[in-house]
Amino acid sequence: MLNTYTFQEFNYVRSPDQDARIPVKHPVVVVGAGPMGLAAGIDLAQNNVPVIILDDNNTVSVGSRAVCYAKRFLDISDRLGVGQRLVDKGVTWNIGKVFLDEEQIYSFNMLPEEHHRRPGFINLQQYYMEEYYVDRLSTLENADLRWKNKVVNVVEENDVVTLTIATPEGEYQIQADYVIACDGANSKVRAMCGLESKGQVFHDRFLIADVVMDPKNFPPERWFWFNPPFHDGQSTLLHRQADNVWRIDFDLGWDADPEQEKKAENIIPRVRAFLGEDVEFELEWASVYTFTCRRMKEFRKGRIFFAGDAAHQVSPFGARGANSGIEDIDNLAWKIKLVLEKRAPAALLDSYSAERSFAADENILNSTRSTDFITPKSKISRVFRDAVLKLAKNYNFARPLVNSGRLSVPPILTESPLNTADSSMFACKIVPGAPCTDGPVVRNGQDDFLLTCLGNTFNGLLFIEKPQDLTPETLQQLATLAARDVTVKTYIVARHEMDLDLPEGVELLIDKVGAVTERLDAESGTFYLLRPDQLVTARMRQFDQQTVIAALGKALGN
Repeated sequence: MLNTYTFQEFNYVRSPDQDARIPVKHPVVVVGAGPMGLAAGIDLAQNNVPVIILDDNNTVSVGSRAVCYAKRFLDISDRLGVGQRLVDKGVTWNIGKVFLDEEQIYSFNMLPEEHHRRPGFINLQQYYMEEYYVDRLSTLENADLRWKNKVVNVVEENDVVTLTIATPEGEYQIQADYVIACDGANSKVRAMCGLESKGQVFHDRFLIADVVMDPKNFPPERWFWFNPPFHDGQSTLLHRQADNVWRIDFDLGWDADPEQEKKAENIIPRVRAFLGEDVEFELEWASVYTFTCRRMKEFRKGRIFFAGDAAHQVSPFGARGANSGIEDIDNLAWKIKLVLEKRAPAALLDSYSAERSFAADENILNSTRSTDFITPKSKISRVFRDAVLKLAKNYNFARPLVNSGRLSVPPILTESPLNTADSSMFACKIVPGAPCTDGPVVRNGQDDFLLTCLGNTFNGLLFIEKPQDLTPETLQQLATLAARDVTVKTYIVARHEMDLDLPEGVELLIDKVGAVTERLDAESGTFYLLRPDQLVTARMRQFDQQTVIAALGKALGN
């Protein structure tokens, strides 16, 4: 067990479903109470979709595991009501440094833009993140988290999924309209469905050593060494987590004996050679791992969906596991909700696998390239890598070629079937299929940020320069959009306070520093349509109600 964290054990509680003579049917059942399963439970429950979350364990994950959470992860966690706790406990960082031998060759900033609510990254042990998600889930009436409930069989027939569940008191069955499998890389649900996850196994081994030490030894930054003299010319990664715990990753090579390398008497000399004889530390947790880049062909089988590691795996370099997994849930939950409520056709659910398969391929490509750069597999590859590293010290052109783990950024789903193509020219990075930018705004006289204003619905952003740009006809059309079966809540975005008589479903935001207007290349009359997961799905230079309605229909899978 860890010295800096006390694991809570959650009680098994008998479910009323176990006494039912026929299986009780639920709208959604989530299998696995890891990060993705908990996120799915929260997202659905806070949107009034009753959800059952099943887990065969009775505590959060042991060991720090995933530790790096990107800005997009934090933005989604804000919407789930957990973001602030993560930031308060986590270690915020934006700066990374790359070393060759003992010399720093360059540094980089993960959030070069100002005026964002959240940093580029935080580092936080996975058990804290899961604990906060469990706490949030416990506040939601529509969520039922069942510990020590192990799914042992899954059968889909007659438009329903039947799950057989083993508990300390025996087996019982429940049914679901939809199942979300978040049960990890060795997904039992995937195996029960007769499905596979295929890809490349890397012939590399790495040692994770979490050590506790005084924070004065290193700043809260990500440091990566190539060919360090303290580790036999291989690679080493260092970054800080909460509670003064530091994650150190050592490249061991394929021939290393995992069982021997996990022993404290072998780990401590490695760490001491790295930190120096005068640095005091305590070994907190260690693990030796190999990894695979692989994915399922499709992330859906009928009414069963796969998310996170159950659907796709990547190497740990670049922090793409948990960050891409939560994007899976962010993509799927709103679609299931609208289909269950019969406000969108079932065809909308087809877009989940299409969009997230694209994202998985992008992550696997970047992850594979990172691994090949960090641990070259041929003499030529090593010569190329070392030449790039030497050039990067003095030449900016070489720095983008250095790959110490391309850090996670959200994929841009430009080919999504839900997008409406641009009909006008825009000069900005935020395109249909991209997450919306953030920026400071004033809402009802209070300082806020754009993304925290957006709820779990479709949103419109209408930019105006002066009150005269907002005609009574436009206001009426915006009110009509807000009153539709699938609501589009519109925010009027202006640079200065204005006295406007706005209908229900329309609010005014003051873009106090102009960041939102600039980053979206907006002019007076520009309109952006955002999905419930805050991705841009359409935009136009001048608001037109019928164009918006058509774009909304496409975004709903019609």
